[in-house]
Amino acid sequence: MIRSNICPFPLCVQELLRRSKMASDMSSPNPDGRGIMTFYPTYEEFSNFSRYIAYIESQGAHKAGLAKIVPPKEWKPRGSYDNIDDLVIPTPLKQVVSGNAGVFSQYIKKKKAMTVREFRKMANSVKYRAPKHSDFEELERKYWSNVNKKRPIYGADVNGSLFEPNVKEFNIGNLGTILDTLEQDSGINIEGVNTPYLYFGSWKTTFPWHTEDMDLYSINYLHFGEPKSWYAVSSEHGKSLEHLAKDFFPESAKNCEAFLRHKMALISPSILEKHGIPFEKITQNAGEFMITFPYAYHAGFNHGFNCAEATNFASERWIEYGKQAVMCSCREDMVKFSMDVFVRKYQPDRYAQWLEGRDVVPIDHSQPTPEAEDRWKMSLCEGAHGVLGCKPHWSISGTHTHTHTHTHTHTHTHTHTYIYIYIFFFLYI
Repeated sequence: MIRSNICPFPLCVQELLRRSKMASDMSSPNPDGRGIMTFYPTYEEFSNFSRYIAYIESQGAHKAGLAKIVPPKEWKPRGSYDNIDDLVIPTPLKQVVSGNAGVFSQYIKKKKAMTVREFRKMANSVKYRAPKHSDFEELERKYWSNVNKKRPIYGADVNGSLFEPNVKEFNIGNLGTILDTLEQDSGINIEGVNTPYLYFGSWKTTFPWHTEDMDLYSINYLHFGEPKSWYAVSSEHGKSLEHLAKDFFPESAKNCEAFLRHKMALISPSILEKHGIPFEKITQNAGEFMITFPYAYHAGFNHGFNCAEATNFASERWIEYGKQAVMCSCREDMVKFSMDVFVRKYQPDRYAQWLEGRDVVPIDHSQPTPEAEDRWKMSLCEGAHGVLGCKPHWSISGTHTHTHTHTHTHTHTHTHTYIYIYIFFFLYI
């Protein structure tokens, strides 16, 4: 007996209704994060990383520059963290911040190596631990009022992974995206870019405003410990942030067109709001993933001792960003690689033009990655088991925050209803 991939229409309507509710449950605007979407995949959906990134982009997650993914409860990256105390942090970084009135610059001093056990003891000591606070908002205020006082130590850029090798889903050491082309076709390995880095945080350790190397995506998993706060400016408003930063740091801008890649500029939310730069913020808790999107500026700080793991990845949508990325010209150690292999392999019809320098097109920041289109081409009801092939893209409720030059923020909530389902239903009848 041949079983059709197309289900009877009334059943498909019921399936769409059931799935649309599930999709609504799966993603939501976080009250803390306003326009940043939070997703709750099932274990099955979680099993294919690239496919799930395509899905969240189809829902518009990339438009905020940052998204959160909460793994299914049955998923674990590691059995225990009890055996990492002797792991060595080769070069802890003391962060020195100067400035005032919401605009600061940061430089680092390298410290001698220490173990995770030693770092945790230091981070939890009276000198380095977070002040008492009733909620995250109070802690955020204390962060910005004390950012240039005391000097926290960050266990950053530690080569390695805490994921067990047999973990197949969302394993930061083996994501399986098109960025793998860099190693497979060119033999290029760049630590922290196509390999994982570990980050051991303490209170007030900071990552200043920046986009990823080559304007790639990034993924950050908080293995354990205190939360991490994030700020994001979407790719749509990246140029506005750059212009503002050039005004605040004219000497740095004069010496390097891409000086924000130096990861030295701190600009507070109040300053962004004052100058009309739209931004979002969210808090990441232990056991949660954060995804940053191509050319999305982000910054943030740690609430206390914690451990995160991060790396970069790519989709076909990133290729245009990589081709147009503005690179730092003043430092030899800045990450840069040729886009040749990506254009030749994924944009063969444009390769000749690209070689001649004629392949320059405006980027539409609102469009999801092309892989998302392939996802929606799958049948509504797959095979004998009725496995979900896709989820209706109209089912997500989103909250969008627009920051104007006035010092107030307007929040509008747009809820999409299931009108199309009912139209199809009545047409069928």
